[in-house]
Amino acid sequence: MRKIFIIFGFFLPDVINAQVNYESGISGVYEVILAVDDLPYSVTYWNQYGFKIIDSVKIKADASQNLYGVNSSLTIYRLQNGDIDSHGLLRLWKWEKPLGPGVGYSEPETIGSRMAVMKTNDIMRLYDIYDFLRGNKKPWLPTEPITDDLFGLNKGDKDFIKRPVLVRENAVYGQYFNHVFFQRYGYEIPGYGTIHPDTPLKTSEFTHHDWIIPGKDMISLKYITEVLGFKAENEPEINGDWQKGPKRVFIMRDGYTHLYQGFVSPNNICGKLKFFIPLAPKPDMSEFQKLGQLGITMHSLYAPDITKIRSKALNHPGLSVSKLQKNEFGENSFLLQDSSGVSWQIIEKKETKHKPQNKVNFIFTNN
Repeated sequence: MRKIFIIFGFFLPDVINAQVNYESGISGVYEVILAVDDLPYSVTYWNQYGFKIIDSVKIKADASQNLYGVNSSLTIYRLQNGDIDSHGLLRLWKWEKPLGPGVGYSEPETIGSRMAVMKTNDIMRLYDIYDFLRGNKKPWLPTEPITDDLFGLNKGDKDFIKRPVLVRENAVYGQYFNHVFFQRYGYEIPGYGTIHPDTPLKTSEFTHHDWIIPGKDMISLKYITEVLGFKAENEPEINGDWQKGPKRVFIMRDGYTHLYQGFVSPNNICGKLKFFIPLAPKPDMSEFQKLGQLGITMHSLYAPDITKIRSKALNHPGLSVSKLQKNEFGENSFLLQDSSGVSWQIIEKKETKHKPQNKVNFIFTNN
């Protein structure tokens, strides 16, 4: 029998009410924007994860200079996973003259690196693939999957019949992309990872996203709530090697900690933001996070009216804000960059075909 348990978000209401005082209409993360060196191979690679091209365009160097400050022609593909058009898409960029190699293959929690997360139905298969490739001297670093009770849902006695509710997760670090995968056992959350049956590797759209940023505190991220309108899931907190999931995923050495804060859109439980500041020495590759470099250099968000968001951004300290103009797909947009090197494209979009969930429903399956 399937039981339904409703929780109104992952966050603490007192934290939210203290930090959000207006409704921006903002989405969760709409797109990961990934610059690649081999576009045909990248399309084939992402096809295996269920992402298919839904739009494409090529712009000349003067247009990309005007939009992104990079004097290079640019070929762009927008890809979508299954029917999910409200969040978790992928935009591939191929610069004719990239500015550099990007952050590249680097150790976990390198400052400037980014990670994107997908649900899967077979995490061990994915681990075996990347582990095999690593054994053949390919630049992939998969962490062995580990299970945890992330939400404290295993109350009372659990046994073989009343099975534990768990999630298994791992990371795969690569040259141009850092993956995180998770697989659920004993529960589902509708709207938070949808796997299309035709997807070769049984994986969903992107569900949430990680940024490794420089600094000593999260003060530079105040704009996430005050300008963009996200809700803080928590006050900034210290995470460390005592947490078995993060210890394995980030390959934390004993005694290591980082500062963490998460944010979620009030309009979509998916497309969450997670920021990490290493509290021990890590390589700093922030200079390779600029537009024009390879790798993940920007993410996009959308809202039905972006003028108020832009107005707030212009009046918020520490933000660099571009003019309002059409992006390569003809969408009203502007760019926003914060002092830690995080870049956004804010797109005006009235609605999507897929209606995102704005409340978290735990459906227990006992599988």
